[in-house]
Amino acid sequence: MTASDAESMSLQQLLSFATTDEREEYENMWLGYTETFGAADVREAISNTFTQCSSNDILCFAGASEGIFAANNVILDKDSHAIVVTPNYQSHESLPLSICSATGVPLDHNDNWSLDIDRIADAIQPNTRLLTINFPHNPTGTILPLDRYEAMIELCRKHGIYILHDEIFNGLGPTGTKHLPFIADVYERGLSLNVMSKAYGLPGLRVGWIACKDQEVISKMERLKHYLSICNSGPSERLTKIALSHRNELLERTCRIVDKNLPKWDAFFANHSDLFDWQHPDGSCMAFPRYKGKEGVEIFTHDLIEKSGILLLPGSIYQSKLGNTPDNHFRLGFGRENLDEGLVALENHLNLYNNA
Repeated sequence: MTASDAESMSLQQLLSFATTDEREEYENMWLGYTETFGAADVREAISNTFTQCSSNDILCFAGASEGIFAANNVILDKDSHAIVVTPNYQSHESLPLSICSATGVPLDHNDNWSLDIDRIADAIQPNTRLLTINFPHNPTGTILPLDRYEAMIELCRKHGIYILHDEIFNGLGPTGTKHLPFIADVYERGLSLNVMSKAYGLPGLRVGWIACKDQEVISKMERLKHYLSICNSGPSERLTKIALSHRNELLERTCRIVDKNLPKWDAFFANHSDLFDWQHPDGSCMAFPRYKGKEGVEIFTHDLIEKSGILLLPGSIYQSKLGNTPDNHFRLGFGRENLDEGLVALENHLNLYNNA
């Protein structure tokens, strides 16, 4: 009930999207080393998801985490300073902190989890090199308003700061969701991080990428990759090309699941407003409601898994060394099938234990 990725599919299902030529490429491929940058046709397929980036601006990684590691280690050094939006995926905070000093800027839960750009400005130091953001956001599902996004880019442009934008949920959300433009399309020092895992529902492929127009940064990350994965899996690259060639169909599939599931959570929280505060997410397949029960969210989520086999992620998982994070929230997911079974179990748990 807490998953951050969309429903996956079998290899057979993915191959059903393939043309005859694409299937033959996959079945007859040579199982040697692939290119460190990523196969040329795969990078071309990735570049087609952008409006202003070419295949030369793309570097593939073994998932998103390798890209996060490479970006932080190339851009930052011990004399640098980084700014990180909180709450966050742990490595977005722990990696810069392992290299240099960092400042956290929290999202405001009283403002639909949005970001105050003035607080970013106040956090900038003479040695600030990197700002890390994530929209649609994990775990809240918020999308930064476009005017704030543009103001943030102009602020970073003024100070020469790189922006690492974790965009792994871009494209995922209720049908019609307006996503932000990819940072690499609109900012010369923007690094667009993406992966097949989340919006496409294909985490087993372990293929991610960073797009960036700064060729020096791309080159340095490519050299660092020689000490990490060296190259991506050849079969995964062929399957990634198939998936991206049918990108619209795959995103329509995952968004349909969100369309089906999100209203069910709306109804659930409307029926239990005494126990939960519910902020409707803007995008992705996650939300971060607040639990109002007297025992607190830690005991609530512990009892859920121990007594009823329901997993929700308590907000303490998102605790930060860079500042306070919201109390009594928990992450839930709605990108998977079979939500009805989980909701029945959750209702039964509340009826059995909260009325005891």
